[in-house]
Amino acid sequence: MSGSRSKATADGRFCRPLLRTRTRSTCCYCGVGCGVLIDAERDAAGSRIVGVEGDPAHPANYGRLCTKGRTLAQTAHSTQGRLLAPELRAHRQQSRRRVDWAVALDTVADRLADIVHQHGPDAVAFYLSGQLLTEDYYVFNKLAKGLLGTNNIDTNSRLCMSSAVAAYKLAFGADGPPTCYEDLELAKTVLFAGSNMAYAHPVLLRRLEDARRDDPQVRWIVIDPRRTDTAAMADLHLAIQPGTDVALFNGMLHHLLWEDLIDPAFIAGHTSGFGELKSLLREYTPRMAAELCGIEVADLIQAAEWFGRSPATLSLYCMGLNQSVHGTDKNLALIHLHLATGQIGRPGAGPFSLTGQPNAMGGREVGGMATMLAAHRDIEVAEDRAQVERLWGLPAHTLSARPGLPAVALFDALRSGKVKAVWIACTNPVHSMPDIGHVREALQRAELVIVQEAFGNTDTVPYADVLLPAATWGEKEGTVTNSERRISRVRAAVAAPGEAKPDWWIANEVARRLEARLAPPGAAPLFGFDSTAAIFDEHRRLTVGRDLDIGGLDYARLETDGPQQWPFPANAVQGQARRYTDGVFATADGRARFHPTPYRPVAEAISAHYPLRLLTGRLRDQWHGMSRTGRVPGLFAHSPRPGLRMHPQDAARRGLAEGELVRVTGKRGELVLALQLSDELASGTVFAAMHWSGQFLSSGGINELTQPAVDARSQQPELKHAAVRVEKAEFGWHLLAARRGEVLSLQAAVQPLLKECAFAELSFAAEPGAGDDIAWLTLRAAHAQAPPDAWLDAVTQALTLSPVADSVEYRDARRGLLKRVIWRAEAGERHIDGVLLSDTQPHRIEEALLERALSGRAWRGSGLAVFAQSGHGLRDALVCNCMQVGETAIREQVAQGAGVRELQQRLGCGTVCGSCLPQLAQLCRQPQRA
Repeated sequence: MSGSRSKATADGRFCRPLLRTRTRSTCCYCGVGCGVLIDAERDAAGSRIVGVEGDPAHPANYGRLCTKGRTLAQTAHSTQGRLLAPELRAHRQQSRRRVDWAVALDTVADRLADIVHQHGPDAVAFYLSGQLLTEDYYVFNKLAKGLLGTNNIDTNSRLCMSSAVAAYKLAFGADGPPTCYEDLELAKTVLFAGSNMAYAHPVLLRRLEDARRDDPQVRWIVIDPRRTDTAAMADLHLAIQPGTDVALFNGMLHHLLWEDLIDPAFIAGHTSGFGELKSLLREYTPRMAAELCGIEVADLIQAAEWFGRSPATLSLYCMGLNQSVHGTDKNLALIHLHLATGQIGRPGAGPFSLTGQPNAMGGREVGGMATMLAAHRDIEVAEDRAQVERLWGLPAHTLSARPGLPAVALFDALRSGKVKAVWIACTNPVHSMPDIGHVREALQRAELVIVQEAFGNTDTVPYADVLLPAATWGEKEGTVTNSERRISRVRAAVAAPGEAKPDWWIANEVARRLEARLAPPGAAPLFGFDSTAAIFDEHRRLTVGRDLDIGGLDYARLETDGPQQWPFPANAVQGQARRYTDGVFATADGRARFHPTPYRPVAEAISAHYPLRLLTGRLRDQWHGMSRTGRVPGLFAHSPRPGLRMHPQDAARRGLAEGELVRVTGKRGELVLALQLSDELASGTVFAAMHWSGQFLSSGGINELTQPAVDARSQQPELKHAAVRVEKAEFGWHLLAARRGEVLSLQAAVQPLLKECAFAELSFAAEPGAGDDIAWLTLRAAHAQAPPDAWLDAVTQALTLSPVADSVEYRDARRGLLKRVIWRAEAGERHIDGVLLSDTQPHRIEEALLERALSGRAWRGSGLAVFAQSGHGLRDALVCNCMQVGETAIREQVAQGAGVRELQQRLGCGTVCGSCLPQLAQLCRQPQRA
């Protein structure tokens, strides 16, 4: 779709008409796979994305988007922070210099070929991302395994979905959920395990809410140590001790056996191994399991009863199960409940893992991980290797039979020198990996680090010897596969800026050069791809006859018929919505497998020295390392600052107060965060969001503390739990600065200075009515003593907070006090444009002044009086991002008897994306403040 309109110049004349286009594509965040419509404008200066809305024709979301998806256009609004040209350096001590693509590609090929010649193919490794498109993944996989001969190619999907994959393969014989999104509306009992779906997958939660509204008999069971927004909506919340999921599921199955609520005919006809599991379950009485979990035995029994007696039970689970040293057992123990009760292969029933990234599923389809080959084949199976060799036209025994290094082991090998070179694409391991101190060491010791990225401001980019600028969302062509095995077309709405190129193109060009250097004479070329369509066509040929057969799909069909689910073999009319509907599984004998799952504790127990359990998780409006959502000031409103949440009683025992800085220390590192009191946590646990990185903190974020212990079968690390202690952080100097302007430019200028402070944090804040281009950046910092004048001067220059003609300042050198306000004139009124405050005492740092500045309200008093004014209450906690509705207005309506529906009618909150609906429901249930 396209159109045009004229664009007025400043003096009222008209320039060339703008060309307006609308493109169908998909969202680039979680694995729901929402369809989007992208609006773009093109003029003589180029093209830009100007709007995004949900695609009402897409079967994943039917037009709905969450707050993150709705603001995608704002993430693409500016090229600030984008990588626009290749860069490289010959030596680690040098700065990178800009080069053209030919030099960059030749350099990568030469250096990789030299390392392979000197040390063998396993001295090279690739670390990719679940955000790559399937076609990108495919070329990288073929390059590593087919050309170089190494299986050292893993992805950040190892950090989110590998335990789910391992359990699916052990239980069913093949990867992939047996369920579909339609089951969300058909389930009568829904069990959420380790998933705060209200934050992580809000669009799917809307479908579940609609189904429960239409049928009030639908029951929700939420298993989570925290009372999350999802848990607060549950009919039954099992607030188990962290890591005790296996004990809970075993106890539930014990009760189902005792009460004869299993399906003996299904077990006998379609499964094997139940006898061995049954013997194990004898010791997991409901009372014993409940005591291990720290819950009431009656609640465990209630959950089991609802699960077993329901006509259709659906389980939805995510990182709370997967990110564990026993993640595979947790997944299996939950799957056992479905197999034992026959709750699988029929509408509304089955285990359904929720994917954490947009294309983790597509990556697994092409074998893009260290432990698998294309089309769900196994590296260690000779016939599987032979099939891929034949399909790729390789000589026999070309493919390595040795599994590659999964993520944690890969960086360990890089650190030890076993691996010499790593190519990192579209991911940020210096933020997202556990124990990031070791990851930094690994990259420092590597001979060659290649980073392929769209954004220059990630924690990994500084380690790059070669930096390759990649296209990103809205600029790429290809496909993705979502959580329900549905393949969607991704279409480019605009051209990539500068010299950025698609990921597949970059890998393909390097591969062609490596073929010339490494392939034997006369070998058939492996990388003749000239389009993503050609890559997809080769990929689908490799799937024929496999469990994920998509022989009946191509780009033309996806264009005409829309997104399709696999399996979709040749001559099929449509894909298969549910798997195993006939009770025949993907194992050799067609039977699903039960496996003994004894309960084992977390990898790192609490102790007198580290007495608190650290849990990690997501925020509602941020995603992963914030390289995209962190570009939108409005997405900071719901959770403006990084912090550590702690139960009020635990804080009181330690003499800690809300907002104070605390030092969180574990066995591997430490960081300083502001304390946030919350009764959503049980005593003895603390919580920190995983999103904040070194782009916003003087530390690298919460993964300074997480541990690299991994599940023995899935190799997924235990990112969810670590033992820590928390103490008050005492500092002799404190700083608060705020500046209104183009926040991405301000961030780029000040971020390199953060690491010089013991504590520093950045955040953004949208100003009411200021539009997308102008917002506020805030900087809070603290140190043992005042830093050198040069550092404060650098901060002042970076944030343009130097004294000007229209500014007011107060200094007290003896007390170490500095207060400065920069003004601006607007519509005949005076507004605060910048604030700089430093003091030796944190309680004198005036947050009230910051509130006044961020509110955008004019200042009508005398200039000097600004330091004495009280600004409390000027800003309100934002609940509804779409309609900009704050907590105060909501509480006022609730005090008058309003429920969620009345709030929607009167204030408009919860009527657009619906991400705030769980919080609205909580506010309606809470006692009203005086």
